[in-house]
Amino acid sequence: MSRRTVLAVIVFLVALPGARPARAQDTLASARDLYAAAAYEEALAVLDRLKASPSPGAEAQQVDQVRALCLLALGRQADAEEAIAAVIGANASFEPDPATTSPRVQAAFGDVRRKVLPGIIQQRYQSAKAAFDRKEYWSAIEQFDAVLTLIGRPDPAAGPHDSAMNDLRTLVLGFRDLASSAMPAAQAASPVEQVIAEALPPPAPVVRTFYGPDDKDVLPPAAISQRMPPWSGPPLAAVPGGRTGVVEVMINEAGGVEWAALRAKTGTVYDQALADQALRWKYRPATKGGTPVKYRKLIQFTIQ
Repeated sequence: MSRRTVLAVIVFLVALPGARPARAQDTLASARDLYAAAAYEEALAVLDRLKASPSPGAEAQQVDQVRALCLLALGRQADAEEAIAAVIGANASFEPDPATTSPRVQAAFGDVRRKVLPGIIQQRYQSAKAAFDRKEYWSAIEQFDAVLTLIGRPDPAAGPHDSAMNDLRTLVLGFRDLASSAMPAAQAASPVEQVIAEALPPPAPVVRTFYGPDDKDVLPPAAISQRMPPWSGPPLAAVPGGRTGVVEVMINEAGGVEWAALRAKTGTVYDQALADQALRWKYRPATKGGTPVKYRKLIQFTIQ
């Protein structure tokens, strides 16, 4: 092969479409530069290749964020909402920086968040409840706290939370209290709190005024009369698994109920009826070393 032929082949290869190693330059930074230069289609092409890469890594969420901005700039509303939903699904607390994004972008994220956040909250509640049912109480408490944070997020554009979120907040608080009560005292503190506690001198003895399920040296009360009130409200719509609530009672040394309170409400007329009826319940009192003591008892109930 002559020298002229070799040079011709080299020129041909260089001129081939795609022969330039453009994809080696596919980075999140390059996509952001293209977005800043209003080259939205080119930025999307880079982002789509990054998203399709086998190992998107820790930048995956940021890729979706920039994709959403490009799609909004191009007026592709449906695709933009899908990208925003992916961002919020991965990080429900994400909000665009108001210093670098327009009010239009912030409004778009707010609209999508209001649509998808209730579903995310329900999924995370179910995960926390599953941990509670497996008796993984510390994990359940952490997850219930995360759910409460999402429910309580202020959103001025949305107004007050609807009744469903209020009911769920009450339910989460009740199960969180149940998890705290059911968890052995040695596990009730976080790992950091346990290290701190081990370094401190032992606390002075505490005079107990009542006991509960975490007191293993106390014989719990036994129900003599714990009749649940009949349902007196209108027919309820079917709810998968029913409507679950939690009532707390303080049982005195004589076996009577000093007070009762709903720690997780069903949002129905049954809540007040049960709180009233619980004051009439009778028990054989709890005992510690054979001596009757006051006892705090949590009772979960379900309307089906």
